[in-house]
Amino acid sequence: MKNDDLEQHVADLLICLKITIAIAESCTGGLICHRLTNISGSSNYLEMGAVTYSNRSKIKLLKVPEEIIKKDGAVSEACVRAMAIGVKRLADTDLGFAISGIAGPTGGEPSKPVGTVHMAMAGNEDVQSWKYLFRGTRAEIKEKASQQALILIRNYCQSLIHE
Repeated sequence: MKNDDLEQHVADLLICLKITIAIAESCTGGLICHRLTNISGSSNYLEMGAVTYSNRSKIKLLKVPEEIIKKDGAVSEACVRAMAIGVKRLADTDLGFAISGIAGPTGGEPSKPVGTVHMAMAGNEDVQSWKYLFRGTRAEIKEKASQQALILIRNYCQSLIHE
C-alpha cells in the first residue's frame, strides 16, 4: 500500500466511524499530522496535533506526571500512555494517539538505542501501547514511525467495524 493510499484509508475509516482523533508527537515532529492533513476534509476527524518535543511541553500541555519522565524517561511506555490520555483529554476527542522516540543519530544509549520508538493510543475504555526499533537515518526512522502510527490507527478503526 502506498503512503497516500494508507492516509486516505485512515481518513475514510475515521470519517465513516465518526471518530475524532488528537495526536501528540515527539520524535516525528508533526509528520503524522502532516500526512493526515494531506487528505482533504481532515478537519472532520483530526481535532488537534501537538508537537510536544520537550519534556516541559509534555508535562505542561499534556499533563504527563513529572515523576514518569524522571523515572522512565520521555521515551517510554509510561510516558506515551500518559501523552495519549493527555492529548485525548485536552482535545476532547474519541481517540488520543502519542509517539515518542529516538530518531538519532544522537541520543541513543544501550537500553534505548537510536530507533527506539514508543506509541500509545487512548480510546474510551483503555490505552494500548507498542514499542518498536526502527533502523535507518533520522529521516527514515521518522518516516517508518509515522507509517506504523497510521497502520495502528487503521487497524484500530478496522477492529471497530468488525465488532
